[in-house]
Order: sequence, then structure tokens, then C-alpha cells
Amino acid sequence: MLKEIKVIGFDADDTLWVNEPYFKELEDKFCALLSDFLSSDQISKELFKTEMQNLELYGYGVKAFMLSLIETAIKITNGTAPVEIIEKIIDLGKQQLNKPVILLDGIKNVLEKLYSLNYKLIVATKGDLLDQERKLMKSGLERYFHHIEIMSDKKDSDYQKLLDHLEIKPAEFVMIGNSLKSDILPVTNIGGKGIHIPYHTTWQHENISSDKVENNNYIEVESISDVLKLF
Repeated sequence: MLKEIKVIGFDADDTLWVNEPYFKELEDKFCALLSDFLSSDQISKELFKTEMQNLELYGYGVKAFMLSLIETAIKITNGTAPVEIIEKIIDLGKQQLNKPVILLDGIKNVLEKLYSLNYKLIVATKGDLLDQERKLMKSGLERYFHHIEIMSDKKDSDYQKLLDHLEIKPAEFVMIGNSLKSDILPVTNIGGKGIHIPYHTTWQHENISSDKVENNNYIEVESISDVLKLF
């Protein structure tokens, strides 16, 4: 299945390093801040609704999340949210932007090996430009990658533009990531291959059941270390 592969793409968040647990931690703190107004479950539902409404305007990442947190706080409190709560939300967002970059187990060894085998490695990730650049620099992994692409979205057409820009044929490309919806299926839809590595927690917007996928152009493995067995 992977014999033709020359270029290997990696998602960043929750594929190279820890990300979603930080967002969950921030959401839990946000719910605690507003616990006098609604239950945590109700707050989370309102927050997700706000995020989905804002996605097209703000895109992905911590800064977009902060704006949705503030908007949700205003909605939940009917416009009476104390300044102290808004200040606390901003402070929590800044703390998240300064979180340490924790690499997932085995990722450095995998990159070392694939790099030594002369595969061309790239990063293709969504998120805020400055934040993703900052995390990549902190990670110490930048030297392994031929190209870094921080994408506003990950639809079929976005991947096609990326491959066209890099002069890569879809049949020569495999994408590795934790999200079937964003990392794997758009690539297989345009003729590429995918390696899906589920993460223990995933943002609900990215959730899609593998049972509903009628596409066999990807392989699912348990951990990043298992990738080496495929090449």
C-alpha cells in the first residue's frame, strides 16, 4: 500500500505533541468560572455552539478559542459578566499559549528513522500561525521537516493545493494524523494514503466514527512507533 510513497505528512497537534488535553483543561476552568450561572454540561454545550458559529470567521487555535470563551461568557451572563471574569479568561488563554511542548512518546525516534531513509517529511497542520510556529520551534523537531504548512482548513481542496505547490503526486503522499475527518479522509479523497493514529481525547468537531467510513485507503495503528513497521 505504501510502496509508492516519497513524501510523508504529519499533523502536529496530538500527533507530534500534546494539545487537546490543554484545551479540555482550559474549558474545565472556564466552566468553574461560570458555575454560578449554569452547569458545566450546559456551559460546554453553549461554548461548542459558539465555536461552531465562529469557526468560519476565526478559524482554529487558542486565540479563536479565547474569543469564543469571552462571547460565551457574555451570553451566559446576559451581558453582566464581571470584568474580572473576562480578565481571567484572557489570562487563562495566555497561560495556554505558554504551555510547554510535550512530545508524544516515540515521535523523535520515528522522525529520525524516516529522515534517515530519505523520505521527504512535511508538517501539515491547522491552527494559529504564531502559536504553531512557536510550538514547532519549542519542540526541537523543525530540522526533520522539508516543509511546514500551517493551514486555515484541511479540506480536499486544501491538500490538493499543498501537493500542487510542492509538486507532489497524491499517490506518492501519505498523511499521518489523529483525526480521520481532517488528517486522513481529505487526503485519501484526492488519491493519497493515510495512517490514522487515534488519540485518547479528540475535540468533538473532529469526531467521526470509523465504522461509517467507506474508504480503505488508510491504515490505523495504535501508536506513532507502529508507523516504522509500515516503511
